[in-house]
Amino acid sequence: MTDTSDRGGPGSPIPDDADVMSRDMRWFTYATGLGVRVEAEAVPEPRPDTEVAPALPEAALGDRTPLPRGTAELLERAPYPHGRADAPRARADALGHALVAGFGLQRREPENPFNDHRPYPSVRAKFPVQVLVRDGRHRRVLDLYRHALTGVGRQDGAAGPLEVALAGRYTRLPDSYRWFRSSLVGLELGINLRQLCLGLDMFGLSGRLRLPDRDAAGLLTDFGLTPESEWSLPLTVALEDGGPSVTAAPAERAADPVLDGILTVNRAQDFTGSAAPLGPSVPAGLPQDGALSWAEVLWRRSAGRMPRGMYGMTGRRRPVPERALREAVSWLSVPPPGPHLAAAWEELRLTAVFQGIEGHADGVWHLRDGRPTLHQARPGAAAELETHYGYPVTPYAGGDIRHASAVWFLSAHPRRLVDRLGPGGFTAAQYAAGWAAQGISLAAAATGLYARPARAFQEVPTRQLLGLDPDEMIVCAAITGTPRFEGLLCDLRL
Repeated sequence: MTDTSDRGGPGSPIPDDADVMSRDMRWFTYATGLGVRVEAEAVPEPRPDTEVAPALPEAALGDRTPLPRGTAELLERAPYPHGRADAPRARADALGHALVAGFGLQRREPENPFNDHRPYPSVRAKFPVQVLVRDGRHRRVLDLYRHALTGVGRQDGAAGPLEVALAGRYTRLPDSYRWFRSSLVGLELGINLRQLCLGLDMFGLSGRLRLPDRDAAGLLTDFGLTPESEWSLPLTVALEDGGPSVTAAPAERAADPVLDGILTVNRAQDFTGSAAPLGPSVPAGLPQDGALSWAEVLWRRSAGRMPRGMYGMTGRRRPVPERALREAVSWLSVPPPGPHLAAAWEELRLTAVFQGIEGHADGVWHLRDGRPTLHQARPGAAAELETHYGYPVTPYAGGDIRHASAVWFLSAHPRRLVDRLGPGGFTAAQYAAGWAAQGISLAAAATGLYARPARAFQEVPTRQLLGLDPDEMIVCAAITGTPRFEGLLCDLRL
C-alpha cells in the first residue's frame, strides 16, 4: 500500500474504496506496521446474523446475589447535574445501586424492534460489554434481567480487592460486521467506562482504573470468559487498595482469521504504570436549575425513535437554544481517567456540522480549547451528510441527518496515536471516543434531544466535507436532533 501522507501527497494512506468493515484494520496496519489480512478471499463467509454469542457468558450459572431495589427512587431525589444519591452505609449495597444506576434497564418502547433501553446505546442493542465484579473468592457478572450478580468463573480465588471489570465479546455482534467488531467493541467499552464512573460517582464510590497490559488476558481466565479469543482484554476499576492479581496468559490465536485480526489489535495493548484515580465523569461548570433529576436524564436517553417497528431514527428540524450546545461542549470538556486515556483524548479532534443552533451559523465547526470555532459557513451541510450516511431513508427505516441539529465527529491521526502511546494507542482512542460519545448522549438527554453514536458515514466524502486531513481517521460520530415521534413507554426501572 502506498503511503503518501509523509510526503504531503493528496491521497489517503489507505485505499479510498476500502469497505467500511475493513477500513479501521487498514488504518491500524498503516499506523503500526502490524499487518492484518483483510482481503475477502482470506476469510470464510459470515454466519447468519441470528447466530451470535449469548447475552451473558456461558459460565454464568452460579449463585445469584440480588441487587438492591429502589435505585430509581434514590436518583429521583438527586438533582441533575450536581446532585448525588444518598449512598447506603453498606458498601455492597452502594456498589449494587451504582451498577443499576450506570447500566440498569430503563424502559420498553413497544413499537421499537430493539429493546430494552438502558442509559447508554449499543450496536443493534446487543450490549457486547459485560460488567464483572470480583470480591475475594467470588466472581460475578451483572445480570440485569434477574436483577442480580450471577456467579461466573472461579469462586475459589484468593482474597483480593473489590474490583469491577468491563470486557467486550466480539462474537456478540454479528459475523457480518467482520473486522469492524474490533472498533465497535472498543467504542462501547469507552461508553461503558463513563457509565461505570457515573454510577460510582452517584453513590459516593471512588476507584482506580487499570488499562490492559500484556498479562490482562489472565483476567479472562479468572472470570471464566471462554473462548478467550472472542473477548477483549478487560478494563478494571479497583474500589479498594491493591491491584489485580492474575497469572500471565499466553498469546492467543483464533482459528477464525477475522477474529485473529481483531486480537492482533486488542492484544497490542500493554499499558504499564500505576492504576489511575477515576476523576470526574460529569462537568463541574453546568448550571443547576433543579428542573431535572438524574433519574429523568437517564430515562430520557435515546438514540432516536421510529414508528410501527421501523428501524433507525428520524427527527424534526427546529431552532435549538444555545444552551443545548453549551451542555454538549461542557460534557466534551471532561477527559477520561488516567494519563494514557487523557493522552488519547488530546489526540482526538472534534468537528461538527451545526444547523439551526441559536447564535451559530449553519456549517462546519471545530471545537478548539473548549469553544466552537467556525471553519466554514455551509448551509445545507447536514443534507449533504445524509447522502454519505450508510443507512438511507427507506419505507422501512429512517436515516434522518438532514434535520439534525448537530452531527459531531471525533477523528484522529493514527500514526500520531501510535507514536505517542505505542500500538495500544489505536484502541485507547476508541475508549476515549466512546467516553466522549456518551457525554454527548447525556447532554442531549438533558436538553430534550436524541443522540445516536454512529460509524456509518462513508469516510472519504465525509472527511472532505469536514476538511479533515488525508491521513486522519474518523473514530466515531454522534447525531443529535429533536425527536419526531413519541409513543408508549413502559417503565422497567427498579
